[in-house]
Amino acid sequence: MHVPVELTDILPDGPFWSRLAFDELLAGQLALALIRATLRRPAGDRNAGDGHLRKKVIDALPYALTKSQRDAVAAITEDLRQPVRMLRLVQGDVGSGKTVVALLAAAAVAEAGKQAALMAPTEILARQHIKTIAPLAERAGMRVAILTGREKGKERRELLARLEAGEIDLLVGTHALIQDDVIYKALALAVVDEQHRFGVRERLALTSKGEAVDVLVLSATPIPRTLVLTYFGDMDVSELREKPAGRQPIDTRAVPMSRIEDVMDGVGRALDAGKLIYWICPLVDESEAEGTEHLTNATERFESLQKRFGERVGLVHGQMKGTEKDRVMAQFVAHEISLLVATTVVEVGVDVPAATIMVIENAERFGLAQLHQLRGRIGRGSEASTCLLLYKEPLGEMSKARLKVIRETTDGFRIAEEDLKLRGEGDVLGIRQSGLPGYRIARSDVHAQLITQARDEALRIMKDNPKLKGERGEALRCLLYLYERDEAVPLIGAG
Repeated sequence: MHVPVELTDILPDGPFWSRLAFDELLAGQLALALIRATLRRPAGDRNAGDGHLRKKVIDALPYALTKSQRDAVAAITEDLRQPVRMLRLVQGDVGSGKTVVALLAAAAVAEAGKQAALMAPTEILARQHIKTIAPLAERAGMRVAILTGREKGKERRELLARLEAGEIDLLVGTHALIQDDVIYKALALAVVDEQHRFGVRERLALTSKGEAVDVLVLSATPIPRTLVLTYFGDMDVSELREKPAGRQPIDTRAVPMSRIEDVMDGVGRALDAGKLIYWICPLVDESEAEGTEHLTNATERFESLQKRFGERVGLVHGQMKGTEKDRVMAQFVAHEISLLVATTVVEVGVDVPAATIMVIENAERFGLAQLHQLRGRIGRGSEASTCLLLYKEPLGEMSKARLKVIRETTDGFRIAEEDLKLRGEGDVLGIRQSGLPGYRIARSDVHAQLITQARDEALRIMKDNPKLKGERGEALRCLLYLYERDEAVPLIGAG
């Protein structure tokens, strides 16, 4: 690669680059296979009860479960009965009902007198889950609690004491769940939400809090099959394909920035009609905006909208404190403010069913998955919703293609496939933004067929030489080290 003879020697699909890509993919697949082998070791008494709590939760639901929710719950229950640990990914679109599936899994475990933990990447998300879960759990007689960085002092100590005494069936929270002083009486199920934001270490830290813990992963961004293999190894997958009943389709339109006055007038009419509206901006303030002059920042847009619509406008962004964000969100839910200017903090897990309009400014700057996630914040109630994509002209080819896909479909699975075609895998999983270890050499668009080969090879190694012994074992350990996957090495002796 460094001393090419022909210019074509350095192309990604040439033999040299592909060789390095295979090494990298093999290191990744081998690390995943080692983790899986640790997780798959025979487990002792199993974790599914007789179904009485699940029945109560289902009876407490205001709607019937969709077919794919029923299938997912059945598959999970079956996994919980098997003599090996569960490792299952439940993926579905925004609003396809993953939280309820997770609650039913926790209920199955609680029936057997065990505990479950649900770990979310942000506090907003953790609180969102507890909001959905608590009323249902209470009616079923399940004891749930939340633990984030916000619970401190006496409150936290009391909660930890109840957890250790087995008086909490399901604990929902953030990274706080895996701190050293958090002790579970009998943790049997770890549910990890938005997996790709959590590294392998967090997953292991949570599962090490109990004996033979079953793992359920939730993903709100449908992940194409090849990527599931790449990032999670050989996981079982349940897909939630339907939307809950009564959801209205979302009308999505692209509008050039030159027509922003018309959009503002429209927003004014909608406000007068009592609608709740999101206005999404890509940046918080000037300091983030070096070299991106044409991007409107959130603070500036908030000020201009406030001049026009007065007290009805609120602002929420990632640099605000958690309590402050929650306060503004609560005002929005209560209709005290009706126009919420926000950065992408609202992208995941914010649930305001009454909100029916969203304006996304500089839409050409967002990735497909992100646009889809943002749009998923509306269309959650029974009213028809509208999403306006404001873009700056002229549009590049890539931006054109993205806005076209978003206008045409609301199917997250299709959007994920298109996203993969357009951009490659790092962004589909939101890895580039959050700086997690993606692949540096391998490219899914070019080396997709090598992923399956690497996986098969990793499985063969696990069968023939699971402890990575001898000369070849040494070489493989070296490979893991070179590709920074050596955190998996201690697992060889573990468990």
